[in-house]
Amino acid sequence: MNRASIRLRPTVSSDIRLLHTFECDAMANQLAGTKPRTWEVFRARWDEILADPSGSSTGVTPRAILVDGVLAGAINVWPHEGRPNIGYWIGREHWGRGIASAALQLMLNEFSARPLFASAAAENRPSLRVLEKAGFIVESRQWMPETERYLARDVVTLVLGEGG
Repeated sequence: MNRASIRLRPTVSSDIRLLHTFECDAMANQLAGTKPRTWEVFRARWDEILADPSGSSTGVTPRAILVDGVLAGAINVWPHEGRPNIGYWIGREHWGRGIASAALQLMLNEFSARPLFASAAAENRPSLRVLEKAGFIVESRQWMPETERYLARDVVTLVLGEGG
């Protein structure tokens, strides 16, 4: 994969349907320890985010991940418990090509606030590896109960400090 063919751009309304399709992938949800949202819930959240392009109300910095001009996923920074967090979701047909790593590096170049946090299901070794390669270090690991959005799972929280 030529990293030059991977780029980020602000997420737009026409991306949302495909991003929801990516989120509904059963294998991706199993790996991430998540439950897909209904189209209505997903769309409502994205309508809120896209109505706030500066992120002043939502605090979200949303980016679409493009590979050779094709939407391959999303990467976003958002506030969680008063701290900036980063996360990504790649369409399964794009897995294993270095896209998450390249997109993460592009977003880290754009979003310079540190410390920056990320979390992943402990079983999601590929995602943990992407974060560790980018310089994130494990801050904690804890069991999280099931919620409307997440399965009960072991969650690893990582942090990228001032030097990252």
